[in-house]
Amino acid sequence: MKKKYSGIIIPTITPLTERFELDKAGVKNMFTNFRANEVKPFILGTTGESASLPNDLKRDYIKLAGELKQGTDQVYVGIASNRFEESVALAKYAFDNGADAVAAHLPYYYKLSESQIKTYFEQLADKCGGPLIVYNIPATTHMSLPLNLINELSQHPNIVGVKDSEQNEDRVRDSIELWKEREDFSYFLGWAARSALALLNGSDGLIPSSGNLFPGIYNDMAQAAKLNNVEAVNALQRKSDLVGKLYQSGRLLGESLWALKVLMFNSGICQSHVMPPLRPQSAEEEANLAKGLYELMKSEGLEVKIDICD
Repeated sequence: MKKKYSGIIIPTITPLTERFELDKAGVKNMFTNFRANEVKPFILGTTGESASLPNDLKRDYIKLAGELKQGTDQVYVGIASNRFEESVALAKYAFDNGADAVAAHLPYYYKLSESQIKTYFEQLADKCGGPLIVYNIPATTHMSLPLNLINELSQHPNIVGVKDSEQNEDRVRDSIELWKEREDFSYFLGWAARSALALLNGSDGLIPSSGNLFPGIYNDMAQAAKLNNVEAVNALQRKSDLVGKLYQSGRLLGESLWALKVLMFNSGICQSHVMPPLRPQSAEEEANLAKGLYELMKSEGLEVKIDICD
C-alpha cells in the first residue's frame, strides 16, 4: 500500500549566520543533499531549534523551502507554539507557500489532561487549513500522547499521521500494527536508533535527525526493508548508530544540535551557529568532532552530495 505521506523525512537543522539570520546558502546546500538522496525535508521541528526562532526567521525559512521545491518534492513544516493563534497563522503561511503538511507537538508549559489534549489537536486541525501531523515528543513536552488518543484523533479528516519520538520499542510495534492498514493515516518513527525495527515491521517512514548529514543511509535502509533484506537493513542501522554516537553521545539535546551543525559545517553544507540559549562548546570539542567525522566518512564510505557551501 502506497500512502500519500510516507518515506524518509529529515527533521532539518536551521542553518544560521553569525548574525542569527537564515543561512540561505546553507539551506540550498542541505536541500540539494536531500534531493540527491531522495528524502524530504521537515523544517522548524525540534532539531531545527524552532522554540528559539523569531517568527520572521521562521517565515523566511518557510518561503525559501517553498521556492526550492521541484517536481514531486514534498515539504513538511513544524508549526508548534505555546500560543494557539501563532500555530494557526504559521500553518496558513506554510500552506500558502507550498507546504504539503504541517506538524505540531503539544504546548509545553502546562500539563494537560487527555480531554484537553484531544480538544487542542482537534481545534488545531479544524483551523490550520490543511493536512496536520501530530507530533509526540515527551522529551520536550513532558507529556506522552496515548496511542488510543492518537487513534481517536486519526479519525479527523485533516489529521493524516503521527511522528512519534517516544523511545519505547513496544509502542513502536503497537503503533505499526494499529495503523499499517490505514490508507489515510501514516506512522513515522522519530527515533533513529530503532529505524531498522520500525522499517522491518512495516512503518510508513522515518524522521531521523542523523539524516541531516547522511540522508542516504535511511533511504537505502528503506529500500532494503522493502526487499526484506534484513542483513542490509541491520548494516545500515549500524552506520546510523555510528553517526548518532558521534554528535549525541554524552551531550544534552541542545549540545547535540550544536555538534550536528559542526559536522555539517565540516562537510561544507552550512555554518555552525546555534540560536541562544544554545551555545557553542569548546574549540577542542569542535576539533574532535571534525576528526571523528573524517574518520567515520573514510571507514564507512559516507559522503555528502553537494560541492561546497557558497
